[in-house]
Amino acid sequence: MPSLDRRRFLRASAATAGASWLPALAARAADDPARKRACIVLWMAGGPTQTDTFDPKPDHPNGGPFKAIATAAPGVQVAEHLPLVAKQMKHLAIVRSMATKEGDHGRATLQLRTGNSPQAGIDFPTFGALVSNERTRPDGDLPGYVSISPRGFGSASLSAGFLGSRHSPLVVGDSGSEYGAEENGGLRVENLGLPPGISARRADERRSLLEETEAEFLTSRPGAASESHLSAYQRAVRLMKESAAKAFDLSDEKSELRDRYGRNRFGQGCLLARRLVERGVPFVEVTLGGWDTHDNNFAQVKGLCGTLDPAWATLVTDLKDRGLLETTTVVWMGEFGRTPGINPRNGRDHYPNAWSVVLGGGGVAGGRAVGRTSKDGMSVEERPVGVTDLLATVCHAIGIDPTKQNMSNVNRPIRVVDPSGKPVKEVLA
Repeated sequence: MPSLDRRRFLRASAATAGASWLPALAARAADDPARKRACIVLWMAGGPTQTDTFDPKPDHPNGGPFKAIATAAPGVQVAEHLPLVAKQMKHLAIVRSMATKEGDHGRATLQLRTGNSPQAGIDFPTFGALVSNERTRPDGDLPGYVSISPRGFGSASLSAGFLGSRHSPLVVGDSGSEYGAEENGGLRVENLGLPPGISARRADERRSLLEETEAEFLTSRPGAASESHLSAYQRAVRLMKESAAKAFDLSDEKSELRDRYGRNRFGQGCLLARRLVERGVPFVEVTLGGWDTHDNNFAQVKGLCGTLDPAWATLVTDLKDRGLLETTTVVWMGEFGRTPGINPRNGRDHYPNAWSVVLGGGGVAGGRAVGRTSKDGMSVEERPVGVTDLLATVCHAIGIDPTKQNMSNVNRPIRVVDPSGKPVKEVLA
């Protein structure tokens, strides 16, 4: 989204004499006709346990030791270690009836992120690349797809596939500790600045020389490889502009706000996601790993929720305060759920049969839970939802036609979402 200029800011401030300036500024941001819808995915790598988060079973032995707590949505309960998210439930909708088929991390991740199971010869793009293809501004300096701290992804799960490298994600913070003490939360884009001793003028001259040298080669050898090379180069140059690079500098934010998000990589990643969608990036994903809790599930989940809860709740509040929540859809999901039954190692294993996702913000009717699992959590009893149904729902929430076709690398048109996918209308605003 284009930033509000000084004159518009002053008008907004003057209009709120005697009151806080933030609500008026938020309203201006929400009403900006140039702003398009965006999507933030909070990806829980490893497969989060639904029973200990959003589908508690306190009256059954499978429920484990965690209590269920009330939320801001009447009649909707969540597990006790998400108290801050519970307060935001009026903006969120739980889908408790996900029913999928893949129980292997790699295949399930690929399916949830592309909407397709692997098929020989077809290079499917991830959902983030598909959104980038629909929403990236051609003149924008920032990429259309940013992946923050990806964990547990194979290359195919971060690929733009047949859409080409222009829509590949910019990866931020793909190494280091989840709880690093770096000032920027360990979230940096490498090589954004100029090398020591190289002035901006000299860098421009070098770029011009390179472009002249490559022009004839690229002209004489058209094709996907040449186009990908040129696209990657041009994107890198635009990203080095001061206005673009500044988007990744979290030191601009107030210390108190950064504390509320949490001084860890996921918390600061959620803050960075807000900064990016605020500047017009249409798709951002932030990963929190560690959910593969085959052993010692309850201690691990309590710790993970201690990171997730403040970051997610603050993200929702921050987006709302800035007038961005109505145009930003937030999705919480992983590749599958975990067994309602507790194994001998006090853990939960892979379980795609019945699990939960959460949607909120723009295009979503919050304050509800859709679908129902059995008392023991083992099966879906009401409103089963598949992978393509979920992706079709997100498409509708962010205003993308899921039936639109893109030409694939095998010269066959493929829709954004397979026609079998039907949106979950109960969660759409």
